[in-house]
Amino acid sequence: MKRHNAEKYLKKQLSSEEFRRSFLEEKVKLDLEYKLEELKKDIKSRKSRDELIKKVDSIDQYVMSA
Repeated sequence: MKRHNAEKYLKKQLSSEEFRRSFLEEKVKLDLEYKLEELKKDIKSRKSRDELIKKVDSIDQYVMSA
């Protein structure tokens, strides 16, 4: 029941242009933070240059599509 109410509330909020924009901006920000943390971990664990470049390219594509 609580989940249903939360979903209804979110749907209602997403109908507001300002809320939707802010929500998506925060989601992009969190996604980028996560991707950068993963990249940092890979650098610390000395992943191969090719793997690191692949991750950077992936982040680059994400930023360009956001």
